[in-house]
Amino acid sequence: MEPSILVITLAVGDLERSLRFYRDGLGFASEGIVATEFAGDEENAAGAIALFHLRGGLMLSLYPRAELAKDAKVSLERSNSGSFSLGHAVASREEVDAVLSAAQAAGATLTGPAHDRPWGIYSGYFKDPDGHLWEVLWNPELASSASS
Repeated sequence: MEPSILVITLAVGDLERSLRFYRDGLGFASEGIVATEFAGDEENAAGAIALFHLRGGLMLSLYPRAELAKDAKVSLERSNSGSFSLGHAVASREEVDAVLSAAQAAGATLTGPAHDRPWGIYSGYFKDPDGHLWEVLWNPELASSASS
């Protein structure tokens, strides 16, 4: 298997609320909820999703929790926000603070204030309305090599 991740799908409890959080609150570009014409049934998942095209060809997909479970043929489980985090790298310390503030204003819960980590980055975490954990980080080593 060639290592490649092109789509990250987050299971959400309320698709419209999550769309508003990411599109209106965080500014992620989206055409809104698509594929609503694909109705599901007891065995087959419905198609309605919200998509966000990110840098580097990566796509973030929001999919109703019950439909994702049905599509993957797994039991419907509540997410465990400590299982993984998504990282959002920014260009400065100030931008870390600004993104965390914007996320909080949009309905996220901050897990604590951003701070310097012993390994050289400045970062903080927030949980989206469904509990998905995001780390907003600035790495001065990456920033200095990118500007060279």
